[in-house]
Amino acid sequence: MTRTAGTFGSVEQLAGGHYRARYTGPDGRRHKAPITFLTKGDARGWLALQQADIIRKAWTPPEATPNLDKRLTFRTYAKRWLDERRVKGEPLKVRTREHYAWLLDEHLLPTFGAMPIASITADDVRAWHTKMGKATPTARSHAYGLLNAVMNTAVSDGKAVLSPCVIRGAGTSRRVHKIRPATLAELEALTKAMPAPYQAMILLASWCALRFGELCELRRKDLELIGHVERGEDGTDVLVREGMVHVERAVVRAGDGYEVTTPKSDAGTRDVAIPPHLVPVIEDHLATHVGTGGDALLFPAKHGGHLAPATLYRRFYTARNAAGRPDLRFHDLRHSGAVLAAQTGATLAELMARLGHSTPQAAMRYQHAAQGRDRAIAAALSKMANAQ
Repeated sequence: MTRTAGTFGSVEQLAGGHYRARYTGPDGRRHKAPITFLTKGDARGWLALQQADIIRKAWTPPEATPNLDKRLTFRTYAKRWLDERRVKGEPLKVRTREHYAWLLDEHLLPTFGAMPIASITADDVRAWHTKMGKATPTARSHAYGLLNAVMNTAVSDGKAVLSPCVIRGAGTSRRVHKIRPATLAELEALTKAMPAPYQAMILLASWCALRFGELCELRRKDLELIGHVERGEDGTDVLVREGMVHVERAVVRAGDGYEVTTPKSDAGTRDVAIPPHLVPVIEDHLATHVGTGGDALLFPAKHGGHLAPATLYRRFYTARNAAGRPDLRFHDLRHSGAVLAAQTGATLAELMARLGHSTPQAAMRYQHAAQGRDRAIAAALSKMANAQ
């Protein structure tokens, strides 16, 4: 236990490395914080708040929570939190809401559902986190992150005194699946092994690094294919083919159907230059497998609607085995495309713009990436392919 002369209360480091704060209140009794703290500074900060309440005569014992609804359970509050949750003023996307609901039902409500939200302690959270084990690190980190978000809002709403989520690093997890990008030879073999209506999908997923949901919602009107004549090095005219994909929407599964929504992030709405060597392939796909209307889907299901993931995956799994890459997931094609683009010398800002991938910090840095450079990246990609 440590107490410096002139300071209020005392801070004790526990065996597990956390800190406990205690003090003598104006009632002459010894009181302690309802949770432990990650750092000594956090514990001291809590003591400072208690001392300030005493000075302004607004103090109540930390053990007593007269303004909290002790009948409000975590289940009730979490369900309300999910219904009212907004991101940048907008309701949660369908897939995000479904994921949160699954985390609640599978991992949080069985332990915390019936508990009054104001009564959940750091020890309760730590015991739950330990019980989840390490077999599913991603699910555990996502569940902890959701619990932390719900509890922080509860504190802001005055439904709990302090958040009990104090486990350092529990909201992050290491990638379980280590991605090995596909080589050019593997991408070629994979594409050839796919049925003809889906070969262009493999090419756009890899060379343009598009997401599955973005691909499934692409329509004829989202492609811009042009050609112009340039004077070659030998003085002859050369037809140069260029293409652009306008990514403005995505489709997600919603219950038994599909919902067209915006791309995954704000940066996801973007224009992606198509490597010139793919333009003839895309033109042939449009002529052979796509309807004539502007709203015709590029990769429709047999019934004409959106393509179901399972329908594609059945064929993709066969093709990846034929290419000698049974470990390759469809989403890994996007990663492969990012690696290929990076090999052309593209800057980080250009890669972020091409991939439509951002963090809050990256969004401010990279949102003005030049489109002209993206065309250069696409041209360099074709040179790389033609050199093989």
